[in-house]
Amino acid sequence: MATTTQTISAGMKKIYLGSYEGQTYRLVSTNPPRDCTPDEIPIIDLSGIHGDLDARKAVAREILHAAKTSGFFYIENHGVPEDVTRAAHKKGLEFFKLPEEEKRKLTSNTSAYGYCGFREIQANVTESKDRKEAFMFHYEPEFDPLYENRLDEVPDHVREHLPKEDFTWTDSGDGAVLPGFKSALLSHWRACLDLSRRLIRIIALALDLPEDHFDGATTYPGGDFAVNFYPGHGDDPVEDPNEVGVGAHTDLQIMTLLWQDEHKGLQVLNSSGEWMWAPPVPGTFVVNIGDFLMRLTNDRLKSTVHRVLQHGREDRISMPLFF
Repeated sequence: MATTTQTISAGMKKIYLGSYEGQTYRLVSTNPPRDCTPDEIPIIDLSGIHGDLDARKAVAREILHAAKTSGFFYIENHGVPEDVTRAAHKKGLEFFKLPEEEKRKLTSNTSAYGYCGFREIQANVTESKDRKEAFMFHYEPEFDPLYENRLDEVPDHVREHLPKEDFTWTDSGDGAVLPGFKSALLSHWRACLDLSRRLIRIIALALDLPEDHFDGATTYPGGDFAVNFYPGHGDDPVEDPNEVGVGAHTDLQIMTLLWQDEHKGLQVLNSSGEWMWAPPVPGTFVVNIGDFLMRLTNDRLKSTVHRVLQHGREDRISMPLFF
């Protein structure tokens, strides 16, 4: 039986990815990454989402264009208080500076959540282990302002599917690894959850659907949240230029809302196979479309491959909410 072998053009290479369809690949340029242009990853002003229908539709058109082309965009005037985000960032940094044995008290043996140590995660099995530490938690109705004083309304089948951790995450008492850590992260998480629920309504509007079209699918969202810590290299040389902070992947969920500090690390793969830096823009979040929303829209919206490279001197913190 004859077989065909794909010819890879000069200056390109294959990278392999895990996906809901199994292993797949992309052809990627071997050229160094470059900064994205404003057309490739635009900054979208969200002020209009609180306005009348015409104002909301204007924002929706901008989001639709970005979601169909690069699948990535920045948002400004998003309504998440800066002091809330900074408090979460500060506590996250404090947590990762704790002694290893203290951080390990928030390690779970029963789920993928809690504390994960340096190089213990591998987003892409064909690349290096991820050069980072992380603390992760997931949606709980007890955390959700929508269910304040209404927890009896949460169906049993919802609770049955929530992961169970075997550690206690608390801000007070003898079990508190870092007082204020939980409350600071949850305040930021709640603000991002509220913003995500507003954004999915604008996306519905962009698709000429009723604004509440996706509400049923997001009543109890995944709501996974991470604080990622990428140690800087300081004065030491980078030993392996191919070592990743997070390996190349797409996000599985509906969308991701990412806050990143002032140190760049996020790279996005464009349609030409070029890696582009998505550098930090003060006062913004980065939003990207996930696999689930791509499939819900029959691939009309794009879930795009991205990764993190941390080759800088300084430590880097990022905080994504996976909605």
